[in-house]
Amino acid sequence: QADEGMSNGKNKGANAPTGAATTGKDTANTEFYTVQVSDSVFTVLKRYQSLKPIGSGAQGMVCAAHDTVLGQHVAIKKLSRPFQNPTHAKRAYRELVLMRAVNHKNIIGLLNVFSPQSSYEDFSHVYLVMELMDASLCQVIQMDLDHERLSYLLYQLLCGIKHLHSAGIIHRDLKPSNIVVRSDCTLKILDFGLARTAGGSFMMTPYVVTRYYRAPEVILGMGYQEVVDIWSVGCIFGEMIRGQVLFPGNDHIDQWNKITEQLGTPSEDFINKLQPTVRNYVLNRPFQRGHPIHRLFPDSLFPADSESNGRLRSSQARDLLAKMLVVDPIGRITVDDALQHPYIKIWYDPSEVEGPGPKVDGGSIDEVDYSVEKWKEVIWTEVKLWDTVDTTVPNPVIPLSTAVPDQPAEKLEPEKAESNPDVPAATAQVVKAETEG
Repeated sequence: QADEGMSNGKNKGANAPTGAATTGKDTANTEFYTVQVSDSVFTVLKRYQSLKPIGSGAQGMVCAAHDTVLGQHVAIKKLSRPFQNPTHAKRAYRELVLMRAVNHKNIIGLLNVFSPQSSYEDFSHVYLVMELMDASLCQVIQMDLDHERLSYLLYQLLCGIKHLHSAGIIHRDLKPSNIVVRSDCTLKILDFGLARTAGGSFMMTPYVVTRYYRAPEVILGMGYQEVVDIWSVGCIFGEMIRGQVLFPGNDHIDQWNKITEQLGTPSEDFINKLQPTVRNYVLNRPFQRGHPIHRLFPDSLFPADSESNGRLRSSQARDLLAKMLVVDPIGRITVDDALQHPYIKIWYDPSEVEGPGPKVDGGSIDEVDYSVEKWKEVIWTEVKLWDTVDTTVPNPVIPLSTAVPDQPAEKLEPEKAESNPDVPAATAQVVKAETEG
């Protein structure tokens, strides 16, 4: 474990005038302490106390903590090895920039960003402070929810996605563990390490999105657009109804097989859009008729029809599922149309849906391949920007996003998609065009 401490134990207050008087609150917001949390070491500002682990993943570990300055509970995420390689570094920068750029009630709020290192030369760790919620959607899936709660949770999820898409952001990694809720049924989307900006049609490595929630166009190495997120929402919605994962593929190929077993072999028009090697693989698979939606989601799986809120029905939920789980993205329902669907629109509030998010010039993030040292430089600039934010007040004013500095990029050799054992040989040559995870 690298040393996260500093010689003077300070960072954000390092530039304060010599001899300036400091209060307890000032000290809590400028000095650091180190604590062992599970199998990780956290070095955080003294304002954050009582750290407890609540989750971990490939992109970092998250702790709950008490913010003694604001008097509220928060979540602190320590980014995992942000400078291990260019892919990790780009992912860290993307998450920092996109989280700072979005502002919506259904997207987790970024409250603070800091590093315990006071100089660029020593810079090695990044911490994000966010709102703390009560549970992830993983726990909610195990509950018996009535139509009102199902519909309202889905509405909020679509509102958050609408905001992201309006800002030109495709999330790319929607799954139950990346969606959090409060006991009052408030829902928020989190984790933007894999999100990228929209514009045109992108190629994507199949292992970007957690396997169970991958859209067919991702699995097959096709271009993708915003509706890639809608497929993931359909998988999540169906899981909330069934109480189990819809397409639990054991590997990349099995994931495609699980989809076609339930939804059927796609149309000839769709298959003809595939790259030759992928098309041959799909055509060589046994033809699958699939099952009608009422067989996949019979009435017995749903709660009783609602007598309130315009009478929500299982048939409406099933119809929305059918429109989301469409293999060909051209025929898949958009987020705008989903928000107008009878199962959802009873909650429609223009102030929650239609407010456009800030446009993020993140295309430059996706298009450059910096060296680790160059990514470290721009991440340091992003972290130090938070020194200008007054994080001692609720709802601090956060500067809008900035683009990657317009400097010549050091081009790197792309990482090979074949290095991931989850990528089948049939699609490896297709997906290697997209090298960024």
